Amino acid sequence: MRDIEARVKRVVSEVLNIPADEISTNARFVEDLHAESIQSIELVAGFEAEFDVEMDEDEALACKTLGDAVTFIGKHLNK
Repeated sequence: MRDIEARVKRVVSEVLNIPADEISTNARFVEDLHAESIQSIELVAGFEAEFDVEMDEDEALACKTLGDAVTFIGKHLNK
């Protein structure tokens, strides 16, 4: 899971222009990282590209924290 978390942080860092070392596992995308609606869509697209998976957009957007995204992506990779 650490590898997944590092890769998720890298995508979040690139999309939101925040240094990866400033992003915690408990960081909330909207409240803490100030992601706007369009950026949320860009994050989903970035995760799909990074992990070479297709995700249900509504389920992916339901992830509120970085940790939620790591868990969600981990489940997709284990299918």
